[in-house]
Amino acid sequence: MSAHSRPGKRAYLLVTLFLCLLVVLPFLFWYFTWFGRPLTDQEITEYLSDTAKPRHAQHALVQIGERLSRGERSARQWYPKVAALAGSPVVELRQTAAWIMGQDHSYDPFHEALRKLLTDPAEMVRRNAALALSNYHDPAAREELVAMLRPYTIRSDQAGKVQYRLRLGEFVNPGTLVARVGATEVRAEVPGEVREISQRDGMTVQPGDGLAEIGANKDHAWEALRALWSVGERADLDDVRRYARGVPGMPEQVQQQAVLTAQAIESRGK
Repeated sequence: MSAHSRPGKRAYLLVTLFLCLLVVLPFLFWYFTWFGRPLTDQEITEYLSDTAKPRHAQHALVQIGERLSRGERSARQWYPKVAALAGSPVVELRQTAAWIMGQDHSYDPFHEALRKLLTDPAEMVRRNAALALSNYHDPAAREELVAMLRPYTIRSDQAGKVQYRLRLGEFVNPGTLVARVGATEVRAEVPGEVREISQRDGMTVQPGDGLAEIGANKDHAWEALRALWSVGERADLDDVRRYARGVPGMPEQVQQQAVLTAQAIESRGK
């Protein structure tokens, strides 16, 4: 190869810079979007007020939750903002705020905010609120907790022809595309296994018609049973005892918790 055909130093520099960017840019993206990245007190305060970037506020909420789990009392300085974010139009912020508000039942505004979230339009927000309310020993959580032990029906919000995007036996997560009704996407709100397809492809459905049935998720069932241990009543025993007898697909841990929960409810005698 002649000297004139060899790449020059500038070319080597550009190639090196390009390779560095391939490594650095993904790292920077991960670093600034990863909720586990520690934030300073000032950053948490700034992020909680960043309405233009909801992920910043969610990152701050996660960091507050982690501080509370470590028993750091300094996290109380942000309690008013956490309670305010429970009314955010962003589902993820309401959901995360509900989780945090269950970690300290000494702050009364949290209790009030969680009760309001029990009627939230988003299923995962209601579930987090119910689990959090059980820490307040509030029986208002019972209805949602029992619902977590039962199959969940995905319903159509409008009329139109349905075209499915899943099959029986598939596992869905919140946000998984279930079907299209007309031009509208229908997505799962809760995790679980698809137990039933309620319509045939191409059928015209009406608002409120069931599209699919999702089985109870093992983690949600376990959390609900733990919560019912403190707030459950005798009216809930049929659902609890079903798990105590053993439900196919559920781990032994869930069955053991159901036995303990049933015993706790029976001992209260109500």
